This record gives sequence, structure tokens and C-alpha cells, in this order.
Amino acid sequence: MALWDGRFETGAAAETWEFGASLPVDCELYQEDIAGSRAHAAMLAAQGIISEEDAAQIKTGLDSIEADIATGSFDFDIRDEDIHMAVEAELIRRVGEPGARLHTGRSRNDQVATDTRLGAKKLARALMEDVLELQRSLLSAAEQHPGVILPGCTHLQHAQPVLLSHHLLAYFWMLSRDFQRLNAAYDAANRSPLGSAALAGTGYPIDRRMTAYELGFADVIPNSLDAVSDRDFLLDLSYAGSVCAMHLSRLAEEIVLWSSPEFGYLTLSDAYATGSSIMPQKKNPDFAELVRGKTGRVYGNLMQLLVTMKGLPLAYNKDLQEDKEGMFDTARTLSMCLSVMSGMITTAQFNADAMRAACSKGYLAATDAADYLVRKGMAFRDAHAVVGRLVLLCEHRGCELSDLSLADLRGECELFADDIAGALDLDRVVAARTSEGGTAPTAVEHQMRLARTDIVMGEAVLAGK
Repeated sequence: MALWDGRFETGAAAETWEFGASLPVDCELYQEDIAGSRAHAAMLAAQGIISEEDAAQIKTGLDSIEADIATGSFDFDIRDEDIHMAVEAELIRRVGEPGARLHTGRSRNDQVATDTRLGAKKLARALMEDVLELQRSLLSAAEQHPGVILPGCTHLQHAQPVLLSHHLLAYFWMLSRDFQRLNAAYDAANRSPLGSAALAGTGYPIDRRMTAYELGFADVIPNSLDAVSDRDFLLDLSYAGSVCAMHLSRLAEEIVLWSSPEFGYLTLSDAYATGSSIMPQKKNPDFAELVRGKTGRVYGNLMQLLVTMKGLPLAYNKDLQEDKEGMFDTARTLSMCLSVMSGMITTAQFNADAMRAACSKGYLAATDAADYLVRKGMAFRDAHAVVGRLVLLCEHRGCELSDLSLADLRGECELFADDIAGALDLDRVVAARTSEGGTAPTAVEHQMRLARTDIVMGEAVLAGK
């Protein structure tokens, strides 16, 4: 018998129990639900709405229910619909009339919103920890490979030489922004809807700020209609997860490319690769590919919630029951991806010689040759044209700029002199990019100091939650 059966002459059809129940999903929120009920009962007693004795029995009953669920000995019944009704029905069975007083001054609408916000906070915080761990892995890899040069690309074509540490730190800063977005999602969820009841508040003299404080919320939501119907905080969490998944997918794509024979920039640990069922020589970057593939799953959860929310009138609608499955799936998926990627980066072997050899192709010093002419007094656009013709000459001969003789160079421009050799040296080319954020060793070392500070700040943020 459902707790709301009083108004109905007959029970629901058997097939609708399973169709309408959210219990298989929201039972994951049992700790949040019980915490909310404890806080609500304590507040009711403090306000004189129920007795202290009733509140004590309610707490005892809730504690025992929580312990049974934690040990797996709690018998869930799909006819209870959701975790809220399951806990309340069992509480009434265990403590009797005091348990029936618990729901005074609240509705499942504000109850589910409270549970979901508490759950979203916990998930956001856990993901922030995972992001921070991958940031540490990237920074560590950057610190371990000073001076390693590889071709920087645009359009996947060789462009200019960069330090491997510089390249890895680009992903560090993407993750730093992901951390900030997850932190913003945490803050968006950190407002209490409890006490808004079904949609209009309640006539009981409740203290919403007491329950908000007890549950660790920063404040209460000021509008009861908004409180029970808002899921923006889940959209924020899902969006933050989607952007993070996109960043991981980009990194995974590079790992797939770099581990191929055509690149050979890195060798994956056996722990983060698989073989072939038919080709014994294969070592496949399957887990990087899975990270890349799971991005679509995370995106799908964001789109599902956006579509669910787009046509809902105020206040609560049953459609909102579809809000939690995607939240859990995104968090689980992203957490696994972050963990696998951290292990992959930590254990990968970066092949400095292969990266250096690749720098001998693609005219990586072309921009520096043009800059050389600019320092000699030529306008940059004219210098650009001169070097472009020299590159064309190299293509016809099948050589690199460094293979051209001084006579070849002076054939295009008399400003070239013996010192051009220094301008074409890869280490000097890299060392010249000293602008803030550039790839010169001095600039990258400054960036690493910023990255270390960023991690310390992230740790401080987590410590405060």
C-alpha cells in the first residue's frame, strides 16, 4: 500500500509500478535522503511542531535504516516508488506514529530536490579531486622531460618547435578550467530547497535556515516554486562534465596518434594497452580510444536533461524524475576516464629521440628565418614572401631549410649572412619564445610555478568543502 493511497479507490496497475518508480536510480541517494530527514525532524522538534521524544525515535529509526541499507540487508520494494517513500514507509513500520509525523511541513518535491542537490555536491567534489589528480600527473610528466622538443602543429601540420612540457601543460590549464566549472556547479547546488514543500511553502512555523545549516548548504533558495522545479545546478554539472570529457577526448586523440608507428612519440605502458585476438604484434591504445568514445555518452546526458527541462511549466512535474540517472552516469563515466588518463600519462614512456627527429621535417624554423630578415630591417610581409620562396625551393629539391647553402639563401635576399645558421637551430628557436606563456624553457618554468600554485589553490578549495 502506497503512503498516498487514501485518495484512490483502486491501486495502480502492476505495469505502472515499474514504469513510474525511480527507486532503482535514486536509492543511490539514501544517505542524502536520510540526512535530510534527520535535519527536518530536528528542526520540527526545535520549532515545537513535534516533540523531542518523537524526534529522538525518528533519529533512532533512521539510523537503523541507514545501517541496514549500507550492509545490503534492507529489502527495497519497487512499490515504494522512490527512496523517500521507501525510507518513510520502513520508518513508520519500525517506530510507529512518530515516523508518521516526519513528513510534516515538507513534500517529496522539496525532499527530492534536497537529496539531488546534496548528491550533486558530493559528485562535483569527487570529480574535482579526480581532475586535480590528472593535473598532478600532467605537471609531473612536464617536469620530468625538460628540454624535450617536438613539432608543434596547426591543422595537424608541422608549424613551430615546442617543448613537450609546454604541450602537456596546455592540457593542465584546460583541466584547471574544468576544476573551476565543477566548483561553480558545486556552488550552484549549494542552496537548500528544503521547507519549500510541494510548491508554495508551508503554514507550519519551520526554520529553513536551521535545516540548511545542518545539511551544509550555504543558503536557502528564496522562491519555493523555483526551489522544487530548478535543475540548473544539474545542467551546470553536466555541462562541466561535458567540457571536461571533451578535453580528455582531445588528449586521448593525441595519445592514439603519438603511440602509432607513424609518430612514435610515446609508448604506452602494458597496463594501459591491449592486444589483438588475431595479430600477435599489436599493442592497441584501446583505453585512450574508450576515453574518446565515452565523450559522446557524457554529451548525451547533457542533451537529455536540456530536452527534459525545456517545456516544463512551474512547478514540479514527474518529468523531473529523469534528472538523476544522467547525473550519476556522467559522474561515473568521467571519474573513470580521469583515473585512466592519469594512469596512462604517469606510466607512458615519451620518446624524445623520435620527437626530435620529427622536428627535422616540415620547415619548423621558417618563421624564425623570416624574423631574422625583419631584424635586418625588412618588413615582415616581405620577409614572409622571401622565406616562402625558399621553402618552395626546398620542396623542389627535397631538402630542409638548414640544407640550403648561404648562396642559395642570398639568391633570394642579400640580407642573409653567416649568422643565419643560429636562427635555424631548433634549440635557439625554442629558446627565443620568451614571451609569457611561450615555449622557451624560462617561460615554461614560470608556467610550471603557476601550475604548482594552481594545484595548491585547488587543494585549498577542496579542503573548504
